[in-house]
Amino acid sequence: MPTIAPLDLNGHCIDARFVQNVPFFALADGSVHRLDNGHKTVEAHDGLLCAIPTADGKALLTAGEDGRVCSTGLNGTVQELASQPRKWITSLAAAPNGAIAYGSGRFVWTRLPDGTTKEIAHERSVEGIGFAPKGLRLAVARYNGVTLHWPATASPPTELEWKGAHIGVIYSPDNRFLVTSMQENALHGWRLEDNRHMRMTGYPAKVKSWSWSVKGKWLATSGAPAAIIWPFAGKDGPMGKAPLELGTRGDSMVTAVACHPVEEIVAIGYSDGMILVGRFGDQKEVVLRRPGKGAISAMGWDDIGHRLVFGTEPGDCGVVDITAA
Repeated sequence: MPTIAPLDLNGHCIDARFVQNVPFFALADGSVHRLDNGHKTVEAHDGLLCAIPTADGKALLTAGEDGRVCSTGLNGTVQELASQPRKWITSLAAAPNGAIAYGSGRFVWTRLPDGTTKEIAHERSVEGIGFAPKGLRLAVARYNGVTLHWPATASPPTELEWKGAHIGVIYSPDNRFLVTSMQENALHGWRLEDNRHMRMTGYPAKVKSWSWSVKGKWLATSGAPAAIIWPFAGKDGPMGKAPLELGTRGDSMVTAVACHPVEEIVAIGYSDGMILVGRFGDQKEVVLRRPGKGAISAMGWDDIGHRLVFGTEPGDCGVVDITAA
């Protein structure tokens, strides 16, 4: 049976992940907690809105209501990387070359590896941002589509149009596809070689969590009473294909997903706090955690996939060791 090391925190966990194999938890109140030879806490923000890992995985990037973008590493030192006073930073992205991007209102700022910052204005509010796998191109989700920028050059942006509110954006690991989550309980996508549209509909709720499988063949998503897992292995991606459905439960919605770093399996978190793990090949499922105090809000695996860290909306967080006898 898996073993769980619980960590009861007081507040909504925005992000939970391993940073250099140390569990980190970023809470909405602005605190960042880590389990490194004991429970340690730093105050990173006055109100935290988003958190992601740096591209090299050595630190946690956070941003929030205080207009600051910060990095917190294993030593617990909070380093301010950027500041936009009196603005709420609502989206973050990190590139392999060390560049970062952050958005507020109609603006996105890119901080290039040499420390220079470039401001990009948009006609509509910026909802989600994401770098391409090589980090040279930045996608900005907005109302009625996505804008693609080359931040390090003066090249004009490329516009990908699709009516509706696009609230999140992600590139496939092989850079062949771009996918957005939408306000209308759907995903939309483009095959980048010809900008052909891909519609992924039928969700009863908004997709707030997604995760690529280890080789990028599958995209696991929340927003239904099962993890909806779209196939991306072929040339056409999910077009004309039905998704897998793993972990179907009639009484609870999937609120978080996290694909394993080595195997083709996915951790599935639910609105009642339960966590399952499901395998793509034979669709076998194993319970990792029974229901808790509230919805799973974030999950992440360690580098070898032996431990899963999770956070919840009420703050009953923890680490699951799946290798325990």
